[in-house]
Amino acid sequence: MPFLPITKEEIQSLGWECPDFIIVTGDAYVDHSTFGPAIISRVLEAKGFRVAVLAQPDWRTEKDFTRFGKPRLGFMVSAGNIDSMVAHYTVARRRREADAYSPGNRAGLRPDRAVTVYSRLIRKLYPDSPIIIGGLEASLRRFAHYDYWADKVLPSILLDSQADLISYGMGEKQAVEIARRLDSGENISEMTDIRGTCYLIPAARYQPGPAVDCPSYEQVCASQKEYAVSCRKQQMEQDAVRGKKVIQKHGKLLLVQNPPMPPLSQQELDWVYELPYMRTYHPCYEPMGGVPAIREVEFSITHNRGCFGACNFCSISFHQGRAITARSEESILREVRLLTKQPNFKGYIHDVGGPTANFRLPSCKKQQTQGLCPDRKCLAPKPCPALQVSHSDYLELLRKIRAVPGVKKVFIRSGIRYDYLLEDKNPDFLRELVEYHVSGQLRVAPEHCAAGVLDCMGKPHIEAYVEFQRRFAQLTRRLGKEQYLVPYLMSSHPGSTLKDAVELALFLKREHLHPDQVQDFYPTPGTISTCMFYTGLDPYTLKEVYVPRTNREKAQQRALLQYYDPKKKEQVVQALIDAGRPDLIGGGTHQLVNAARPPKTLKPRGGRKPDVRREKRRRQQNKGKGKEQ
Repeated sequence: MPFLPITKEEIQSLGWECPDFIIVTGDAYVDHSTFGPAIISRVLEAKGFRVAVLAQPDWRTEKDFTRFGKPRLGFMVSAGNIDSMVAHYTVARRRREADAYSPGNRAGLRPDRAVTVYSRLIRKLYPDSPIIIGGLEASLRRFAHYDYWADKVLPSILLDSQADLISYGMGEKQAVEIARRLDSGENISEMTDIRGTCYLIPAARYQPGPAVDCPSYEQVCASQKEYAVSCRKQQMEQDAVRGKKVIQKHGKLLLVQNPPMPPLSQQELDWVYELPYMRTYHPCYEPMGGVPAIREVEFSITHNRGCFGACNFCSISFHQGRAITARSEESILREVRLLTKQPNFKGYIHDVGGPTANFRLPSCKKQQTQGLCPDRKCLAPKPCPALQVSHSDYLELLRKIRAVPGVKKVFIRSGIRYDYLLEDKNPDFLRELVEYHVSGQLRVAPEHCAAGVLDCMGKPHIEAYVEFQRRFAQLTRRLGKEQYLVPYLMSSHPGSTLKDAVELALFLKREHLHPDQVQDFYPTPGTISTCMFYTGLDPYTLKEVYVPRTNREKAQQRALLQYYDPKKKEQVVQALIDAGRPDLIGGGTHQLVNAARPPKTLKPRGGRKPDVRREKRRRQQNKGKGKEQ
C-alpha cells in the first residue's frame, strides 16, 4: 500500500478532483501506528474517504496551505505527536536545537502553538471549510489552561484557533463519525452530540441540562482557587462510563465538552493497528537524513492503551484515559511476523509496551460498569484492595513472541509499574523479565523518595522501589547476568522542598545510585501537577502545596541529585547551607560533599537572586589565589 498523497500531482494521478480531508500535522509524514496523524489518516482511508497529508507546512506563506485546494469535507489539524511548545523548548524555556519528529533532526520546521497557527491560516483561506483539531496539543488545551511558556492562563484552544470542533483523546471513533456526518451533508455547527468532542456555542443559546459547570475563563484567570476547582472537575469527569458533560463559560461563549468517547474494543484496536501502514517515513525525507523519531518505534509493538497508574504529572489519564484496552494475542503475533520480513530487521523487538507495559487487564472488575473511581488512585499511595493483578496473559504473549522464527530477543523498554508487579503472587513474570527482556538496563520511575513529594506526584512510596530493586538484583545475580536498574528521578516537583531534595540525595548515596540525567518538573497543560505548580494548591483538597519557583532553588534541587559531580560542588554546598544541613558538608562517609569548611560567602539565602557579578569576581579572585599558592 503506497503512502497517502502529499502533492497536487499525486492527487491528480489518482484521478481525484480534490481530497475529502486534508490532514495537517506539525510532524514530518511518518506512516507508522505510533504517529497519531498516520492512524487517523489510515482509519479514514479504510472507511472510504480520500485523504491527503500536509506535513510541516510553511506557515509563513499561504502556498503550502493552497497546495491541494479546498477539501471536499474539511481539514483535520494536529501539532503532531507532542505539544509544539514542548518540542521547541526545554523546561528552562531555552530553544531546543533538534527535533526528532522532523527530517534530519532539524528544529524550527513547525511554529510555536502549531494547532492555533495552522487553523487560523486555514480559516483565513477557506472561511467556510470545517476545521477539526485534535492530537495531544489540542486535547490537553481544550479548557482554559495555565500555559507555562506564556506564564498565564489561556482560553480554550478552540477559541484561539477558530476551529469548529476539538476531537480530544484517541480520536478514531470521533473522526469516523464526523466524516460520515459531513459526507451526509450535515453542517458541522450542528454536531453537538458527538462524544469525545468539544464545541463552542453562544451562552444565551445553550439549553441547560445535566452537566458539570466549571468556573469560567474569567474566574480561573482571577482566582487560583477557582482554577484548582476547575481542574478537579475536569479530571473527575474523564471517564467514558460515568463521565458527564462539562461546560465552561468564556465571555459570551460557552465551551461544551461532551463525555469521553468509549475506548476501542479489542477487535477495533486490532483493526486500527493492522491497517496498511508503510511503517516508515516518507521517502522524500531520505536526502535530508530521514526522521529520527522512527528509530525508537520501528521495531516496537504497542499492545495496550490507557494507564490506571495516573501519575499527577502525566497527561495520559487526561488524554487516553485510565481504562485499559489491549490488543489480542493473534493480532500482535501477526505484527511480529510482519516485522521479521522487514529488510532491516536484525532479530530484535525493541519493545512490547504502551503507556505502561505490564497492564493488560482493567484495574478492577467494577470499572466496566461503574467506571474508575473519581477520587482515588488504583496504585497510590498503596494498591487498592480491589485491584486485580495478573501478568499471565502478558507473560504468555512474550513467550510466544520469543518463539517466532527470526526473533532473537524481545525487550521491554516502556515503563514497568514495579508496584503493580510486586502485587503479583506469581514470581514467573519478574523472573522472565530479568532473564529475557532486559537489554542491560531496565528503566523504572521511582521519581523521588520523600513521602510527601510522592503523594503530590500520585506515586507509590519509596519502599516499593526498594523492594523491587532488591528482588531485581537478587534474580540478576542468580542468573549470572550484569544488568542494572536505571531510575528516573524528578527534581522541583510541587511539594518538593530543599530539605526533600537533600533527603533524596542521601537516599541516592545510600543506594549507590549516580543518575546521569535529572529531569526538572515540566509544567505541561492538562495535568494535576501543573495545576499545583500554578495555584500552589492541591486541586482535590485545596490545601496549600509548596512549589519551588526560583531558578536558584530549581538548580540547587537538581544539583543535589548529582551531589557527586565536582562541577556541582559549589551549588550543593550552598543548597545544604540553605536547607540547614551544614552537617552534611565534609569528608565523612555520612556526608554528601567533601568541603571541610564552607566558603564564607556562602550564607543561607532566601528567594533573593544572587549577585551574579559579585559571584563572578569572587571566583576569579579565588582562582588567582589558588595559582599563587
